[in-house]
Amino acid sequence: MDTHKDVSTVFSRAPAGLEAPMVRVEVHLGAGLPAFNLVGLPEAVVRESKERVRAALVTAGYEFPQRRITVNLSPADLPKEGGRFDLPIAVGILAAEHRILSQALKDREFYGELSLGGALRETRKLLPALIAGAKSRHEMILPAANALEASLVSGAKLRLANHLSEVIAALKGEEKLHALRYAAAEPENLRSARKPIPDLAEVRGQYAGKRALEIAAAGEHGMLMIGPPGAGKTLLAQRLPGLLPPLSEPEALEVASLESAAGRRPSIGGQRPFRSPQHTASVAALIGGGAMRPGELSLAHLGVLFLDELPEFPRNALEALREPLESGAVVLARLKRTCEFPAKFQLVAAMNPCPCGYAGDPRGRCHCTAEQVVRYRNRISGPLIDRIDIHVEITALPVEHLMHDTPDTAECSAVLAQRVAVARSLQLERQGRLNARLTPTEVSRFCALTRDSRALLGTAISRLGLSARAYHRVLKVARTCADLRGDADIRMMDVAEAVKLRTLDRPSG
Repeated sequence: MDTHKDVSTVFSRAPAGLEAPMVRVEVHLGAGLPAFNLVGLPEAVVRESKERVRAALVTAGYEFPQRRITVNLSPADLPKEGGRFDLPIAVGILAAEHRILSQALKDREFYGELSLGGALRETRKLLPALIAGAKSRHEMILPAANALEASLVSGAKLRLANHLSEVIAALKGEEKLHALRYAAAEPENLRSARKPIPDLAEVRGQYAGKRALEIAAAGEHGMLMIGPPGAGKTLLAQRLPGLLPPLSEPEALEVASLESAAGRRPSIGGQRPFRSPQHTASVAALIGGGAMRPGELSLAHLGVLFLDELPEFPRNALEALREPLESGAVVLARLKRTCEFPAKFQLVAAMNPCPCGYAGDPRGRCHCTAEQVVRYRNRISGPLIDRIDIHVEITALPVEHLMHDTPDTAECSAVLAQRVAVARSLQLERQGRLNARLTPTEVSRFCALTRDSRALLGTAISRLGLSARAYHRVLKVARTCADLRGDADIRMMDVAEAVKLRTLDRPSG
């Protein structure tokens, strides 16, 4: 802490993806004509803080110093964004004027955008900074409007304020700020207001699709559904989160941190994210970009990324999926900065069988030529198809199933979720990770075949011309089928089902 005359230092943190590097807000009051200079790579919003801080101090009852004010945001080469530095700048000015003792600033961090009246407003992208501040054991003073996301951070020393005058009074020892406690459990009012996940029993028929969805959920496999419009592809995809176990507390905090880093208000609770971007989404929207913000892939971390009308997405956007599907991470590289976001999502995609969507319709509604169908399917590259474990055909629903109003309780989400949980626990106990995440070495170790199942798979490879990657993915899906039965051995029925779920590997015609 600086003890020089008319100089003060206040601590805060800058948003930088999931990281939050420390920023020293250094304020110097010098002689000369009145001026207010802000240096240290401030972006437009930070530069505008000069006027907000000036108005907030005056309306809070403090005379603004008529001196040459220099505010340095250190380190100087780190870009600063957002309105979070309003409060530390205002506190720094008062400390440099000796209206606040420098000792009161020790081991404290300050965050908060100021209104012209001195009120503290909700600050975006704050959760990563609070997590980093908790690790450094600093006390953090922040707007009361951020209390909900701040309550997610365990072990943090948090003080809430609604107005600049409350912060100043607390630093002077005149009053105490409200302390916020860690919320280990989700508040009852939020739990009751949370949107329920649709139940799989609401989907009529589509037993092949439901079985494929169960296998995908049990092993965390990627899944592609091919079927005509209105067959129920979107309905099935929306019900996948209901088959997955809830997030653990560390996982929920990681998901909330990604939402916060994207400038969104973090969701509270253990629900897994479900992201469904439109097919007009750009590469930057999917993988992230701009000011190092996470994209849809990272916002779907530990949840589901649903891409409807898959061939309609830009080709470069689809190719950008390939590396994250393998590595579970997205690396954004700019001229002077590199940022990595986790992206361990479960991909679920849907597409029509042809451009019009009605290929194979018995009523003859499809008039697409063979060349049009090939061109349509070739919009998805072979390497991307290879990386999707399950391809399943979703046929149009028969009238008798559509008019059957009684939900199928035997196939409701709760029943399937129990089977999925048992299969997942078997995988975690056996190999420490889910089947879709197995490495080639682990596949050889944990996906051993019986003699009959090995012969069947060899025949399938010869006839379908499977790549080495597709071969390993068939083994992983077969391993999941065996786990759902509780069988330690992968049998012929498991291999047969896994091969059947590779629709796009079959010869056309």
